Amino acid sequence: MRIAGYGQIDRAAQVKFSFDGTAVHGFAGDTVASALLANDIRLVGRSFKYHRPRGIMTAGSEEPNAMMTVGTGAATDPNVRATVQEIFDGLVVQSQNRWPSLNFDILSVNDLAAPFLSAGFYYKTFMWPKSFWEKVYEPFIRRAAGLGTLSMQANPDKYDRAFAHCDLLVIGAGPSGLMAAYTAALAGLDVILADEDFVMGGRLNSEDDDIDGQSGAVWAADMVEQLGAMANVRLMPRTTVTGAYDQGTFGAVERVSHHMGARDKTRPLECFWRISAKRAILAAGALERTVAFANNDRPGIMTASAVRSYLHRYGVVGGDRVAIFGNNDNAFKTATDLAKAGVHISAYIDSRPDAQITGDFPIYRGAEVYDT
Repeated sequence: MRIAGYGQIDRAAQVKFSFDGTAVHGFAGDTVASALLANDIRLVGRSFKYHRPRGIMTAGSEEPNAMMTVGTGAATDPNVRATVQEIFDGLVVQSQNRWPSLNFDILSVNDLAAPFLSAGFYYKTFMWPKSFWEKVYEPFIRRAAGLGTLSMQANPDKYDRAFAHCDLLVIGAGPSGLMAAYTAALAGLDVILADEDFVMGGRLNSEDDDIDGQSGAVWAADMVEQLGAMANVRLMPRTTVTGAYDQGTFGAVERVSHHMGARDKTRPLECFWRISAKRAILAAGALERTVAFANNDRPGIMTASAVRSYLHRYGVVGGDRVAIFGNNDNAFKTATDLAKAGVHISAYIDSRPDAQITGDFPIYRGAEVYDT
C-alpha cells in the first residue's frame, strides 16, 4: 500500500501496465516490484524446484524471487528482476515457473514429495530407458525447474558496443562514489561514474538521513546535477560493470531503452561498453544478508533495508502490521521508520540480549524467530 508524504515517485504521472493479464497502476519512478507491492500483490513467483510461493524479498539487483518475463512476441525478455525493471505505459509483465497460473500451480505438488526429491535426484532416477532422456525426462525436468522461456523468434531489438577512456572509473553512485567522482573531477581528471540504478544516489534514496541540512536524496540529486554539468564527467546510470580485466580494462552493460515504452528503432536495447581506465574506485556499497530460520522465504518476508527502500524511495509498505526480526541497530531503524510512517509494529525481535533500544512497540530482547 502507498504511504502519503513518502517516496520520490511522480504521483502526478500515473502509469498503467499489466501483470499476468491484470491491469496494475503505478507512478513514474516505480519499478515493477514497488508497483506490485503498492497494489497489495505479494505472490510474484514460485520457487525453482518445489514451486513454493515466493514474494519480493529485496529492492535491488540481488532479488532472488521476483523473476519476470517482460514484453510480448519476439520482443519477449525472460528472467528480468521486478526490482530493477522500470514501469512504463503498456508494459506487459508475466510471472514465471507456474502452470496453469501463479495462484494455482499444479507443480506445487512437488513440495509434498520433497523428502523423495533430494539434490541431484534426477541424475540417479531418470536413467532408464536411455531413449527417454532427451524426449521425455529432460523437457519435464526443465519445465519443473523452469525459469523464463525464450520466444523462439528472431530478436527484433538492436544491441551495440562502444569504447570509452577515462582517468578514473567510479563504480557505484552512492555517497562515496558521488564524492569520489566530484573530487576527482574538480582536480581535472576525466571521470566516468557508472551505477546500475536508474537514479543515482545509492542508499541516500532509501533513507531519511540529512546532509548539510537537506535530505540525502536531495543532496544526491544536486550532486548528480553538478557532475552532469562538468565537461570532464560522463554519467552512466542503468549501467552494470560486469568485470575487471588486464591493463585497466572493464566491461559494462548499459540498459539503453529497457525503460522506454515505444522503443526507438534507432536506439539499441543494450550496449556493451569496454572502458579503459587509468584508475578505478569500487564504491558499490554492500548487500544485506538475510537471517536464517525455517521458511524465511515466504511471501511478505523482506530484508530490513529493502523495507526502508520501498518506504522512502517509493512510498510503499508491504502491509499495515509488521513484525521485525534483527540482530543490529540497522534493523531497528526499519522499525522506527515504519512506526513514524504510521505502520503498526506488532513486535520487534532482537537476538541481542543487551540491545540498547527503546520504542513505542513491543520489543523482545534475546529472542529469535525459528519458523513462520
